[in-house]
Amino acid sequence: MLAACAGPVEVRHVSLIKSYNNARLTALQGHGLGPNTQIVLRRHGLAPLWERHPDRAIETLRGLAGKGTGDELPDMLFALAELSYRQGLRHRRAADFLAAAVYAYAFLQPGEVGGPSPYDPRFRQAADFYNLGLTAAFPAPVAIITQNRLLPFGDIELGADPAQLHWHGRLLESFLPTATLAVSGISNVYRTPGLGEALTALGRPEDGTIEATGDGAQTGMLFDVSTRLRIPTSMMLEIRNPRAQVLTGHLHGRLVVHVMDDTPGVSIPPAYNQTAARAISLHETALWTKEYRGFFDGTTYDGTQPRLVAMTPHRPGNMPVVFIHGTASSPYRWANMVNDLLEDRTIRDHFDFWFFSYATSNPIPYSAWQLRRAITQAVDSLGGTKADPALGHITLVGHSQGGLLARMLVINPGDRLWDGTAGRPLSTFHLNTRTRQLIKDTMFPTPMPEIQRVVFIATPQHGSYLAGMSLAQLVGGMASLPWRVSETAREIVTGAGDSTRLDNRIPRLGSVYAMSPRSAFMRTLPTIPIMTDVHTHSIIPVCGTGNPLSNANDGVVSYESAHIPGVESELIVRHSEHSTQSNPFTIAEIQRILLLQLAQNPATAPQGSSVQAARQ
Repeated sequence: MLAACAGPVEVRHVSLIKSYNNARLTALQGHGLGPNTQIVLRRHGLAPLWERHPDRAIETLRGLAGKGTGDELPDMLFALAELSYRQGLRHRRAADFLAAAVYAYAFLQPGEVGGPSPYDPRFRQAADFYNLGLTAAFPAPVAIITQNRLLPFGDIELGADPAQLHWHGRLLESFLPTATLAVSGISNVYRTPGLGEALTALGRPEDGTIEATGDGAQTGMLFDVSTRLRIPTSMMLEIRNPRAQVLTGHLHGRLVVHVMDDTPGVSIPPAYNQTAARAISLHETALWTKEYRGFFDGTTYDGTQPRLVAMTPHRPGNMPVVFIHGTASSPYRWANMVNDLLEDRTIRDHFDFWFFSYATSNPIPYSAWQLRRAITQAVDSLGGTKADPALGHITLVGHSQGGLLARMLVINPGDRLWDGTAGRPLSTFHLNTRTRQLIKDTMFPTPMPEIQRVVFIATPQHGSYLAGMSLAQLVGGMASLPWRVSETAREIVTGAGDSTRLDNRIPRLGSVYAMSPRSAFMRTLPTIPIMTDVHTHSIIPVCGTGNPLSNANDGVVSYESAHIPGVESELIVRHSEHSTQSNPFTIAEIQRILLLQLAQNPATAPQGSSVQAARQ
């Protein structure tokens, strides 16, 4: 009898999670409709029609929207967006997804008076209907051209200015959507909230590509902006006076492309998926596939491709940061660090990231010479330090063997490095002119004035105990060297005359031999001081926490080997093995150092440049 007396209205408690999910339910979840759209359907008696004939229900509601009052119109437009999106999911029709985007844009009417409050949950939901509607309506490859597109109730003429595809001397092409991509292998996935279809694009040089040539050629292209690194972009469909246009059968709009950090004065923030762009770049370039090949084959980087690659075209006033990977490695190992660093807008606005690749089994002085040549060509191709003083404030970040390459660019050894390694002066060898010049280039380096700061990460400054083991020596002996290096080694031996002082040290030129603490090269290099005007920093990982530093190591390099006196800072990263590039404390230290570099060089843009004016 009590049940028979129960009222028709009931109130009951639900969990916080269920309350939130009920309020936020929309067709975006792939099933059902949200409460706001259901209210619109019920109030206009369209709920039964929606269940039987969804397209007719949308058509009827659209007709009512044309007659509705100003207060009702936003509710109807939001419902039309969700209903169209639901139909798009149900039938996979591009016209329905495009209609959802158009209705959502009319509901939001960006940049115009009368849009929804940002506190209205429909504000974000409508933005998602718009963004995802565009993603489904413009699948890969996205054609950003003038076109006519059909809608369930008519059509829309879309204009697209071809000039917007020209970016820093490059033509943006191969646009790919990112909304339906899942990124793995990178710890943090960063997105920029906003409106538009988040895309990535390739930038093809408009003046044609330059083919690289080998080391022996006079004109080898060692530096370039990668054409395979993808650029975070966004595409918006803009409609003028959208609430009036959307109720007609023929609409006019335009497709507008935005490039991340390159659209000043934009009042409506574009949506970007920057981490996805970086992840696609790594996947498409397949950098990791050359890690072991680059160790065993010394000719991997023989001039068929640039060794020094920039992520983006150089902007005057931006200071280059050169990342140098370690043994049997590749630029891929910097992915997490670069992904995190680029989320600092100050770093993005003031630094350019360059990545150096090399065959890591080659002699360290030879690889350092290649690095020197690549940086020199990069600076010269960008006009030099007189044209842009920022090019004279380069930071090198070297991991493991990469740190040794960096060190070779900031020392002035004279004949000490050669004499300490070969055991006798170069003048006592009978060598041809070309061999003698190569030895002078590699073993008698001079400091590069453009290098202002060096960061050593897990660098075997006094050698790696692992490199000194017999197994490592065996593996190192399996690596092939470039013909030029092998011929130089043979000529050194034959040119030594009857001297026995060499003791077979010169032919063992590979990096693994050199990094042994017992090698003549490694006994000599630490005795040569780094130039006093170069700022230096050490990041030293060690396994565990309990061991004293005198016994600590990272599995490859001991603390005592990585430690050098006189650096401006030394960070010990506990609980970290040798490959510490993705460690958050390591990344935070690099961020701190780059911000310090900026603070000490605040005005690096050329005089009179737009960059300098913007920073003043």
